[in-house]
Amino acid sequence: MTRLFRGIYIVWTVLRFGLDELVLSSFQRPWVRLLTRIVSVGRNLKAPRGERLREALESLGPIFVKFGQVMSTRRDLLPPDIADELARLQDRVPPFDSVIAVAIIEKAFGRPLDRIFATFDQTPVASASIAQVHFATLPNGREVAVKVLRPNMLPAIEKDLALMHMMAGWVEGASSDGKRLKPREVVGEFDKYLHDELDLLREAANAAQLRRNMQNLDLVMIPEMVWDFCMPDVMVMERMKGVPISQAQRLRDAGVDMKKLARDGVTIFFTQVFRDGFFHADMHPGNIQVSLAPETFGRYISLDFGIVGTLTEVDKEYLAQNFSAFFQRDYKRVAELHLESGWVPPETRVDELEAAIRACCEPYFDRPLREISLGLVLMRLFQTSRRFHVEIQPQLVLLQKTLLNIEGLGRELDPDLDLWSTAKPFLEKWMLEQVGPEKLLAQLKAEAPAYAKLLPGLPRLLSQYLKSPPGINRRELEELLYEQKRTNKLLQSLIYGGLGFVLGLIAMQVLLRVRLF
Repeated sequence: MTRLFRGIYIVWTVLRFGLDELVLSSFQRPWVRLLTRIVSVGRNLKAPRGERLREALESLGPIFVKFGQVMSTRRDLLPPDIADELARLQDRVPPFDSVIAVAIIEKAFGRPLDRIFATFDQTPVASASIAQVHFATLPNGREVAVKVLRPNMLPAIEKDLALMHMMAGWVEGASSDGKRLKPREVVGEFDKYLHDELDLLREAANAAQLRRNMQNLDLVMIPEMVWDFCMPDVMVMERMKGVPISQAQRLRDAGVDMKKLARDGVTIFFTQVFRDGFFHADMHPGNIQVSLAPETFGRYISLDFGIVGTLTEVDKEYLAQNFSAFFQRDYKRVAELHLESGWVPPETRVDELEAAIRACCEPYFDRPLREISLGLVLMRLFQTSRRFHVEIQPQLVLLQKTLLNIEGLGRELDPDLDLWSTAKPFLEKWMLEQVGPEKLLAQLKAEAPAYAKLLPGLPRLLSQYLKSPPGINRRELEELLYEQKRTNKLLQSLIYGGLGFVLGLIAMQVLLRVRLF
């Protein structure tokens, strides 16, 4: 019954804000335009279409607001008036009453506000779909930002997620295409990340991990968490001072190198994805600033860590090989990787898949970012995937979303940025690190304790094996066979380990000779 009421409310909201008229008006056929005028009778639709769309998304709740946030980064796919209005969802969602925020803080810490903070600004500095932020000062004088979760968020999100799960079931049962897209798994991933975002203590842990990962890169700053003041619904962190990345002209006037800023953004993204397998997955402009302080001039400032993506070593290696093959225009290898990973049925012909991928991607190489859209490339690949029954991988949905966000930011900062050539050197270096001698030595070092434990017992095991008498009883035979298996396993480990070490030394010698000459 709750889902039915929610569905009715969504339909009513669409009609109330005239979103049906907005869709119909985009068609050019006369009879459709006539239908538009008919459905508009009796409704006040004088407000601009972008404003109506934004207000409708705000009215429908946090999940729909997040959808608007993602779309606001794709100005190449949206009319300017709609893109401008959706951009307001990034950090200008209507705030909730500061009295409620204070009550939430006092309840979380169990004491009055004036005993928690020396000063507290009642006016929120930013308000988003999940929480809002206030500036404050700790008793020791440290300036901090206080993030407070919106009240009654869980019931509202549960209603929308229940509806999405129901719709995913309909889509999956409607056709073979629907089943191939794995809508249930995709919604399940979305469900997981939204619930994670409602726990600010988890967000604080995400921020701490990203801060450790990025501390030696000198390209991005991440606020330090004040752990004594972090709770599930209240989070206190170091106050960061920067200019929102959406204020591009202000950054140019301050002397920021926009082309370098765009390249640095790509480097940060690929470092988090391929080096760490742990990446900021909500990188819309409302969550990114740029420092103008002399000591950190031109560095990114990342905020809002409620949604992060993780990749396994298998995912990273598969993606890196795909990207590397794309950059080299080795479409056959891309097709083979799809087959090896099980993304396409085993009976798929590699040459046919290779030709289809080439037709999708070849027209977009060697062009600046302003002349291509990764969204359009993905759309063509998606259309091609239907023919070959490619299965969507739910664990990569966040990565796809973040990649689109990165492209949108890059387009704003430097329309001439070549995303392909910027990322190619990084991926080639990463691949070399995965298969080079340094990786081999690291693996040998990790296995060294196991070898050290086995080596002392080797002479005894060999002696028992060689001196075993021919006439022995069953129990002794079983013991001997057990010892023999241990011996064989040890010998294999030593042989393979020694062989790997020798090959590693040979590889290093070859590399040194290449570097010397």
